[in-house]
Amino acid sequence: MPYPEQIVSPMRAELTSVGFKELKSAAEVDQTLPGIEGTALLVINSVCGCAAGSARPAIKHSLNGNKKPDHLLTVFAGQDLEATNQARKYTLPYPPSSPSIALFKDGKLVHFIERHMIEGANAEMISENLQAAYDEYC
Repeated sequence: MPYPEQIVSPMRAELTSVGFKELKSAAEVDQTLPGIEGTALLVINSVCGCAAGSARPAIKHSLNGNKKPDHLLTVFAGQDLEATNQARKYTLPYPPSSPSIALFKDGKLVHFIERHMIEGANAEMISENLQAAYDEYC
């Protein structure tokens, strides 16, 4: 059963307010990810504490650098169940993980940050990891 929208709505807004497009169905994921040109950052958002304390702040901060992805996308684990399950097919061979952050270049996964890499890391460390990936791929 999905989390109530009134609970996740502020967590969604943390990303949509900085330009992320929400993918809320499996069809939207399939229409967007495979043929996307350039670079795309996909955030599998979550209600957990490490998403609020580290992941979302790091993601927003990472976008302040000189290089950043062409497309900003997000699905919400625990809310948009079909979209999240479909998005996870594009992040294989990594196991399901939320929150997690995927960087794609021309539709191919090139960088992935799993939950275990977010837990215990501060926002600055995660942001630096993302900015290094942007420098390499964007």
